Formats: sequence, C-alpha cells, structure tokens
Amino acid sequence: MPAQHAQRQQGHREQLAADYRAVRAQTENLCAPLQTDDYQLQSIVETSPPKWHIAHVSWFFEAFVLPHFDEHYRPFHPRYAYLFNSYYETVGRMQPRPQRGLLSRPTVEEIYRYREYVDAQVLALIDRVDESLWREFSFRITLGLNHEQQHQELLLMDIKHNFSMNPLKPAYRDDIAPAASQHTDLHWLERAGGIVRIGHDGDGFCFDNETPRHEALTTDHRLADRVVTNGEYLAFIDDGGYERPELWLADGWYLINRLQWKQPLYWENTDGDWRLFTLGGVRALDPNEPVCHVSFYEADAYARWTGGRLPSEAELESALAEHPVQGNLLDSGLLHPRAGAGQWFGDVWEWTASAYAPYPGFRPLEGSMGEYNGKFMCNQVALRGGCCLSPPDHVRASYRNFFYPRDRWPFTGIRLAEDI
Repeated sequence: MPAQHAQRQQGHREQLAADYRAVRAQTENLCAPLQTDDYQLQSIVETSPPKWHIAHVSWFFEAFVLPHFDEHYRPFHPRYAYLFNSYYETVGRMQPRPQRGLLSRPTVEEIYRYREYVDAQVLALIDRVDESLWREFSFRITLGLNHEQQHQELLLMDIKHNFSMNPLKPAYRDDIAPAASQHTDLHWLERAGGIVRIGHDGDGFCFDNETPRHEALTTDHRLADRVVTNGEYLAFIDDGGYERPELWLADGWYLINRLQWKQPLYWENTDGDWRLFTLGGVRALDPNEPVCHVSFYEADAYARWTGGRLPSEAELESALAEHPVQGNLLDSGLLHPRAGAGQWFGDVWEWTASAYAPYPGFRPLEGSMGEYNGKFMCNQVALRGGCCLSPPDHVRASYRNFFYPRDRWPFTGIRLAEDI
C-alpha cells in the first residue's frame, strides 16, 4: 500500500505539472502574433496592455503560491508586486489601473524572463512540496491556472479593443477564416417552473462564487434555443430601438444618449453598408452570426422590444446543465461568434437578468484570495455560457461571469426568455 500511495502521489504531481505547462504555454501562444509595440497598448481604462496581463498572471503565483510553500523563495524583482498586483488591497499597493499602459519598462523581454523564473520555481515546488501541504498547494496552483485562463480570454478581448482604435484596423491574425454562414430559425423551449438546484455540485474545481449549491425558484418559462443574431438586432435598430425611451432602463437611456451609441461596439455603417471589426480584421456584417459586444442595457432593451426578457441565472444554469460543454470555444480557432444552432456553450457570454450577488450561505476564500470574487458582488450583472475565446476546459454550467451593465468590450450577447 505505501508503494501504491507513493505512485498515486507521483501521478498527481506529474499531472499538475503537465497542466501548469499547458496553460502557461497557451498564454504565450496567444501572444505569438503580437509585435513588440502591441504589448504596450491600453486603449481604455477597462482594458490592460498584453504585457501587463502576462506579467500579472505570473505575479499571482508569486503572491499566493511560492512564498507560502517555499520559505527560501526570493521574488524576481522587489517592485513587481507593485506593478502587477491588480486589486488585492490586502497584499499591498498597486499601479493605478488607468496607468498600466505607461509602463514601458520592464520590457517585454524582461517580462518573459520573469515568466521563465516563476515557471522554474513553481515546477520545482510541484516536485518537492511536502505531501502534508499537497491539498492546499495543489488547490492554489489550480486556482492560479484557472485565473490565467480567465486572463487568456481577457487578453484577446483587450487586444481586439486596442487594435480597433487604430485607423488601419489591423488584424490580430490575418489567417482567421470566417465560418460558413447559415440561417437558423429560432425555436422556443418550454420549461416548467419549480425548485431547481444551482451552484457547483462539488465535482472538480470551481470558483468560490459558484458556491454553495442551493435551491432556487423558477416559474414556467420559455428559452430561445439559440442566441440573437446580427440580422435580428439590426431590425431593432431599423425600428428606432436606440431612439425609443420606453424600451430602456433609465441608466441605459442616459448612457446611450451621453455616449451616442447607435449600434453595438465594432459595428460601422458606411452608406448603408454594415461592417464590423473582428480579431481577423474588418468584415461585412453577417446577419446570421450572433450579435456580440452589446451592453446589458442594450440586451435588456432588445428583449423588451421583442416582448420577451432576459433569462435569470437559475433558468439559464438549469438549461446549460442539460448539455455537454462543447461549442464554439477557444479551441475552434475562429475567435469570433459562429452562426448556427445548438448554441449553449461558447460563441457569446449571455447576459442574464440576475444581479451578480452572493448565493445564500456564500463564504469567500480565506485570506487575500477572498478578494478574488466576493468584493465585486455589487452593481454588476451575471453572465453565463462562455464565449468563442473561452478555453473549453474552463467553463461549466455553474460558471458565473460578471461585468458592469455598461460594458461592451467583452464578447457579450443575448439569449431571450419569455414567461408562460
């Protein structure tokens, strides 16, 4: 038995090391199309420079893993904790978010050396950390890897917005071929109301905001079997959707008038010719593709215009739980929503009508890691289902994403619901 136990433990270590290498390599693969100048861009306060992203995810391991399990660990640079801390107030002060784009130093080359240093330290620690510490250690590594996968998605979202500000409208990659376009009729799925159980079921990793699993009440309702398309949203625009105050929440009406929003982010209309900017450059607007880059306010107004509404978290999670995690996710390589049916996971993050709030009995992680999710449970809206930039092994039915209702730079879209 001792030999078998040792063999299992070694297998756990080898698997964790393999997972670590794979996720870290994926981040660098996503950066491969960038030129050095691209790493520095920060187009708006909400985005971050690619260079900051790839440093921050290394800092996460340096802050929450290495010094806690290796008393002899020495940070790569004494000031990196200030430069690359995001929002962990209990860890220390940080570079203001709007000023991340001002960091021309450290250079890109130095940041990659930083990643190599952290990788060597983490992999060595995976091999030698005491077995009595393994449970907590492996959890923190897994949390760090899921954190990095979140940043892989954000990295591509931010690159898209950064490039969109350039009059040349450069492509992140010029080898991304559009998927075949096909019209798919929308069908309604009737779902009986009642008590449903939502939240993570305890099998495998989850973030603390997915817990605890609990009962929620739904009423009889219908869910659309696919998300809203560009063509359907264009009909809303043509019907004066952005000029009709009765369709809008008060904050949304104020926002669209102040910012003069007339269409989703990245749409352009030249003499009636609608085009949109993608990670593959500028394309003609495909009416069959899912509408993307709409705020919660726009999603809600569109739903009102149709006579429907947005689904609740409980409604959408209970439906997602009935489907395998597959679809147009990061591994498809399209990096853009795809037309078609069966859109449950992938394509676009779907706005819900639910505030991002704690579940009954929620407890954040202990210590500084408790700042990861819990402190953002105010004034934000929950989204579900993943998008075309989400790593396929990162999303699940219980996964709760969240953004401010004004946000449009994420890959956000609309699934309709109706009361019965």
